[in-house]
Amino acid sequence: MSLLGKAGPASAAHESGFAAHRAGVDRLLASYRAIPTDANVRLAKKTSNLFRARAKNTAPGLDVSGLAKVIAVDAEAKTAEVAGMTTYEDLVAATLPYGLAPLVVPQLKTITLGGAVTGLGIESTSFRNGLPHESVLEMDVLTGAGEIITATPDGEHADLFRGFPNSYGTLGYSVRLKIELEAVRPYVALRHIRFHDLRELESTLAQIVTDKTYDGEPVDYLDGVVFTADESYLTLGRQTDEPGLVSDYTDMDIYYRSIQHDSAQPKRDRLTIHDYLWRWDTDWFWCSRAFGTQNPKIRRFWPKRYRRSSFYWKLIALDHKYHIGDKLEARQGNLPRERVVQDIEVPVERTADFVEWFLREIPIEPIWLCPLRLRETTAATDARPWPLYPLAPNRTYVNVGFWSAVPTVAGQQEGTANRAIERTVSEFDGHKSLYSDSYYGEDEFAALYGGETYTELKKRYDPDQRLLDLYSKAVQRK
Repeated sequence: MSLLGKAGPASAAHESGFAAHRAGVDRLLASYRAIPTDANVRLAKKTSNLFRARAKNTAPGLDVSGLAKVIAVDAEAKTAEVAGMTTYEDLVAATLPYGLAPLVVPQLKTITLGGAVTGLGIESTSFRNGLPHESVLEMDVLTGAGEIITATPDGEHADLFRGFPNSYGTLGYSVRLKIELEAVRPYVALRHIRFHDLRELESTLAQIVTDKTYDGEPVDYLDGVVFTADESYLTLGRQTDEPGLVSDYTDMDIYYRSIQHDSAQPKRDRLTIHDYLWRWDTDWFWCSRAFGTQNPKIRRFWPKRYRRSSFYWKLIALDHKYHIGDKLEARQGNLPRERVVQDIEVPVERTADFVEWFLREIPIEPIWLCPLRLRETTAATDARPWPLYPLAPNRTYVNVGFWSAVPTVAGQQEGTANRAIERTVSEFDGHKSLYSDSYYGEDEFAALYGGETYTELKKRYDPDQRLLDLYSKAVQRK
């Protein structure tokens, strides 16, 4: 039984989906051929979840307008065929009627499946399901050489299959992905557990990752929020069929504020599976406060359709274009603030160390915690099954997310706070995502993100350097 009623296979609809996809691929290839050979190839799309600046591109971009749909869902096999530019919002909308969901659903609705695979993604199922690319069964990739190839774990292009995650479009763009799905129930029962000590939180988190239970109840979803050194929370989610009242955080109530409480006992809550998956999107975690939308007087008149990450992104883009924030700071006699928008990972046993350092040195709060482990199906293959991102198998990491800006001081080096974070993360045997500003030297970057393996992949799949290389894109902002 599906969540929204009975939903069965529809071969005619599937065939129509594949036909539309083939037409989209034809437009993509035509647009590739129209790009001058001396110009860098980029996507022609209006939205992005990248937070690093990049140089403008005067050449036309790739036409991906026909690659933003779910092609087909196979409810019996629990798989989906998905075009690379499909957003998770559309993907979830197509799978939930079957009582299914992707194994990992990143927090923001406009993240695309292709983007989460090539740029990595994470969420509260990552402690048991790993990262989005680990549920990919096969994918069609438009390479820098202008060819569309099918990459699988064991086929001719297994090297690309393994090297594609964290390549950020520098080896090619995913055109079609076949992914695993998992069964989900209609509701998620939540427990918010408060901690006054970060080391107690760390040990409890590690134990839950191992046991998949807490205090006699199973744990299907796990993440956390740190407000201060003596106020932090783990949120444990359990799938359930039990009917009952559910909360709604798309109106006046704010999800992350609902987590806070003073009791020694867990605070309980319930959401529909749909609202749980998108619980962070309404307020872009806590970042909507920068726009005043958490002020009840403003929130009441802020149209509901604009309370979502995609609209906040547009406001950020306007700020970047017109330097609104810098001008406001200047009117108060302040220097422009340094943007510190990062997700890093450290081994679980260094979580408290890093968070304590961060709270001392970087004036940003709250911060998000999300544990992850590579799936056992891939962890058994070799020491580093995904060579462009340094996750070790059979080891628990904790993603720490922080997204804001900090004051700057006259004469200090560009990116002072970000550079300090990079150094500290490396000292704690961790690493960082590349969607935002990075300052690594070339040798250190190569050691962290693929090295010779990446060089060989680049030679094979982009021999004429039609696509930017990873260092140029992630660090040099080209």
